[in-house]
Amino acid sequence: MEKAHRKKCCTPQRDAAVSHQIEAIITIDERGQMVLPKETRAKAGIRAGDKLALVGWRKGDRVCCLSLIKVEEMTEMVGDLLNSLMASVPESEK
Repeated sequence: MEKAHRKKCCTPQRDAAVSHQIEAIITIDERGQMVLPKETRAKAGIRAGDKLALVGWRKGDRVCCLSLIKVEEMTEMVGDLLNSLMASVPESEK
């Protein structure tokens, strides 16, 4: 899908069109590996060789929640955030 026409799904602000749900329950094997189900990979557009960022939320010293984000989506999110921050800086301070 062309970048300009691709709908963003991971935006830093609240968006009523974005929903959260459990996509799958996965099991970690004895080697620490897991398999993302084929249907989930298809829905997310994840293909062999894609890079995913593993993001953790912490409560004190414990990681309580993990999320996988496609690196290309994260790059766009960070770029959008930086652009909006720069737009709010007065010209005299740039």
